[in-house]
Parts: sequence; structure tokens; C-alpha cells
Amino acid sequence: MTLAGVVRVKNSKSVMEKTRVIKKKIWPEYFEAIVSGKKKFELRLADFTVNEGDTLVLEEWDPKTKKYTGRKIEKRVSYVLKFKTDELFWSKEEIEKHGLQIISLE
Repeated sequence: MTLAGVVRVKNSKSVMEKTRVIKKKIWPEYFEAIVSGKKKFELRLADFTVNEGDTLVLEEWDPKTKKYTGRKIEKRVSYVLKFKTDELFWSKEEIEKHGLQIISLE
């Protein structure tokens, strides 16, 4: 969900660049991992537009109570990789057998 009407404009020397503030729910265990600095990536369904430089506001959502906890964290998007399963290096059979893993690098 993009915040309606919120667009940030960055003024660089030669390029005017629009960035967005995007709000998303996140479950408590993943929220904690981001807050602690352990988790430095976010895997999401590509059903919204996000670009490098945008701000992702992650709002902690408790799936048991189906309510927001009130905690949130803002993170700047530094890299976006979008793909469809038929565009990957592996066959659908290999993916179904083994799954995929996202590896965070430091």
C-alpha cells in the first residue's frame, strides 16, 4: 500500500528523482530480526511498485490478534530484484523440489 499523496522529491545535481513512502505489514518475528539488524532483506510479492531510494515503512502486525502492535520501522530501499519463476536459472521442478533461499551478504 502506498501512502496516498505522499511523494518525496530528491534534488540531485542533474536529476530530479521521485521517491515514495510505502507501508507494509510485517509479522513480529521478522520485524524483530530487522530491528536487531540481523535481517537485511525483504521478500515480497511484486504486487506493488518499489524502487531504489523509496522508503519502506514496516508496521508490525500480529497474525494471532489480527491487529497492528503500534511498532514500525522505516528503511530506505537500496536494491530491488524482481523476477518471475519462469525467468529463473532453475526449472520449475527443481524449485518445487528444493525451494528457493534468499541469502543476505555483508
